[in-house]
Formats: sequence, structure tokens, C-alpha cells
Amino acid sequence: MINNQVDKQRLVEDAMRALLYEVSIHPKPGLVDPVTNGSHLDMDMFTFIDSSISLMTYFQECVEVGWTFDKPSLIELFQQIRPIGIKAEKSMFAATKGINTHKGAVFSLGILVTATAYVQNHEETDPFTVVKKMLKGLTKHDFDGIDSKPESELTAGEREYLKYGITGIRGEAEAGYPTVTDIALPRLAMSKGNKNVRLLDTLMAIVGQTTDTNLVKRAGTTDIIPWAHEQVTHYFELGGANTVEGMAFLESLDDEFAKQNLSLGGSADLLIVTIFAGLVQGLI
Repeated sequence: MINNQVDKQRLVEDAMRALLYEVSIHPKPGLVDPVTNGSHLDMDMFTFIDSSISLMTYFQECVEVGWTFDKPSLIELFQQIRPIGIKAEKSMFAATKGINTHKGAVFSLGILVTATAYVQNHEETDPFTVVKKMLKGLTKHDFDGIDSKPESELTAGEREYLKYGITGIRGEAEAGYPTVTDIALPRLAMSKGNKNVRLLDTLMAIVGQTTDTNLVKRAGTTDIIPWAHEQVTHYFELGGANTVEGMAFLESLDDEFAKQNLSLGGSADLLIVTIFAGLVQGLI
């Protein structure tokens, strides 16, 4: 029983580390870090710390639900944590005075934390496979009938789905986070340098292979995505965060994002998921 409690507590701590590691690395184009607020004038690093602390209970609940779940269908596991996530969002907004710091991470990280806890106390071996089983049919369910919803009631994700056909984080999660498993974790595993350098390179690898919905939302067009991918290609041609040239380019890109009011919020959420998985796997 003592070992079980230690294992559970470690998962909660790794979830907290994932949130705090992400906000701590610098420079991140358009994102909040210890030096700048990026394109987010209504928040700073302290807002993210307050937000992270407010979610500790949520991750404890996710771990407990995943650990003790005993129903035959893993879809029911997701259904059990979804209302817990809604409650966590309210705690986050209370801690940040209404500012959305971690709504995406509540969804993405909460799912993987739950799946990882399930794996550690059941016969399943891969949390990402568990995620797929948990979320089977999610996008069809969540987007069904939204074309008849009033415009004022649509979420940002629903608007992008209707306008561009982008399934966003729902589609990514339902597929078992392929960006994390196929791109981000391999990049993290091969990366060299200190944590800041390794996580910056991992973030940019994510940006280079995804359609960041937050970036599309702020730009108002999907045309921003090829441009962002070009910036990532140039960044790695310069040697990434391990080189003076790569870091200087990232600094200039951060300035450019701030000028254009652009942000990589979707990529940041996937980095958080990657950091958590990396900690669990011993890659960090």
C-alpha cells in the first residue's frame, strides 16, 4: 500500500513538473516565460504558477480514478474524468481571476495522467493505447450537430472545425497523441544539453509538424501554418537551441510573434504532455 501511494504521488508530481517546466523554458515564440509575457498581456509566469497549483487536486483525482477503474469499457474512464476536468477549469479560473492559462492542459494532461495511472495498476502496458480506447469516437460525438449551434455559443475549437475541418486537440488525443509519440518524445530522447535547450528543441519539433489551432485562431487564417513550419526548419538549420545562432533566431521569432499577436498555445499543451510522458519514461 505504501508503494502504491508513492507511485500515485509521483504521477501527481510529474504532472505538476510538466506544467511548471513548460512555463519556465525561454525563449518560446509568443508564449509566457520567466522573461517575457509573449503575446499574452493579461498573464505572466506568476499567473501560471498560481494556475498550476490550483490543478494539483485535479491530478490527484485523475490518478485515483485511473488507478481504481474497473469497468469493461475504457470510454467510461474518460466519462468519469470529464466532469472532474470541468470542475478543475473552474478552480483554474478562480486562481487566475478569469484568465485562461491551462484549459487545454486540463484536457490533454488530465487524460494522459489518468491513462498512465490506469496502466500502472492494470495489465495494459502503454498509456497512449489506453488513451485511444478512452477517447474512441470523441470527435464525432463532440462535433456532431455543431453546425446548427448559434455562432455565439461556439467554442474556438468548434469554429475552427466548421471553418477549416481542423479537429485540433480532440483529434490529436483521440488518435493517442501521435505528435507526442512519433515526433516529440523521439526528439526529446535524442536531444542534448540542459533541460531548457532540450525542451526548446522539442517544442519547435512539435511546432514544425502540427497545425497549431491557437496560432490559426490568432492569425485568422491557416496560411500562418506553412510560415511557422518554415521558421522551424530555419531554426534547426541553425543548430537549434544548442547554438548561439539558433537561440538568437528564437529570440527574434519571439519578438515577431509578440508584434503580430501570435501564440503557440496548442504546441505548448502538447509539450506539457510530452514532458509528463518523458518524466514517466525517465527521459528527463
